[in-house]
Amino acid sequence: MRDQGNEGGTGLAGFRRYTWWAVPGTSVALLVLFTGDWILDGAVPVRLRILCAAALVIEVAAVVVLLNRRMSAGGQPPPRPPAGWPAAGALAALVLALCPLALRDYGLWPIAPAIMTAVAATYLDGPRRRWLVIGAVLLAALPGGAVSLATGDGRLLYAALFPPGVTAFVVWAMLGPLWAWDIAGRLDEARRLSAELAVKDERLRFAADLHDIQGHHLQVIALKSELAARLAEADPERATAEMREVQRLATDALRDTRAVVRGYRRTSLDDEIANATRVLASAGIDARTTADPAAVGETARHLLGLVMREATTNLLRHSRAHHATIDYRVTAGVARLRVSNDGVLDSPDDVPSGTGLRGLAARLAAAGGDLAWTRDGDRFEVTASLPAVPAEEGRAGEVAGVGEGPR
Repeated sequence: MRDQGNEGGTGLAGFRRYTWWAVPGTSVALLVLFTGDWILDGAVPVRLRILCAAALVIEVAAVVVLLNRRMSAGGQPPPRPPAGWPAAGALAALVLALCPLALRDYGLWPIAPAIMTAVAATYLDGPRRRWLVIGAVLLAALPGGAVSLATGDGRLLYAALFPPGVTAFVVWAMLGPLWAWDIAGRLDEARRLSAELAVKDERLRFAADLHDIQGHHLQVIALKSELAARLAEADPERATAEMREVQRLATDALRDTRAVVRGYRRTSLDDEIANATRVLASAGIDARTTADPAAVGETARHLLGLVMREATTNLLRHSRAHHATIDYRVTAGVARLRVSNDGVLDSPDDVPSGTGLRGLAARLAAAGGDLAWTRDGDRFEVTASLPAVPAEEGRAGEVAGVGEGPR
């Protein structure tokens, strides 16, 4: 899930960019805008301005490093924070709080500590996070209230209540998008596991079918072979008959095994188009599909289904597409399939000869068809064409029609 190529396919890359700007970006913007404006204020003593400028740089770096590390976990448990950065960020936040507080700036001093509190909360589990946030909100009322009481400036209500409000708002604004990011990460992981389970279920189904066929035939072959071995000297004729039966069973087992494998590997264009539409939609790709319901021969359905499957695989593997077009139609006895997409990263031309599109091109050419692929900028298009009904299938249909005439 953390792979960037996969994120591009599922739409998580865009969501990650949004979350980055919503969380680290917004936090840094708050620090720089409010604290930077205070640092540039000529009424603030120069020593405090220099000290706060250095602290601002340190806290910004700590926020970016810590939040990037936290977001890399996705839906997984929070990792350990990088060593040294939490302490550096906390110390910088303390400086950025004390300096404005010393000048009785009750609206500015809670911003830096609130941001570091929110960053720390992202690394904690539910109960500890709640206690940290509740404690920070309650304690935020004490420093400003104490300074206002000590100086008697008459701003006690503002000094005591505004900092807790700032702290609660900053923590809520930061934890909300990160919570959504964690949920998206867990959903993507669940989607990946679901796909893996579907593949494993299909393998188990195939293994079960193969076991049923092979197990039965081989068991009977083993018993009859053992019987033939015992009868070889006592009753040669019966032993010969048993071995003929063994030969027949072996032939049946071979035929049944080929049928199972053929059924497992056989594909259909209609099924592949429907499957591609579902897969692309789950990957966050807008797929526009146009399919002609006209009937075509079994060979065309199978080969075009293989092209559809390979084109979908290449689309997911070699692009960060946002849009895809699947167009299938039958015109003048020729079935044509066109699959195009944007956001291509590299071209499937790179595949070795005999595999992927190159191997399918040879198979379509042998069936009287054609397969071509072109790249124009970030767009990639695969076009396949085949006779809708091959000559041999057409002749078979004519023969069947003659045989089924009026009686």
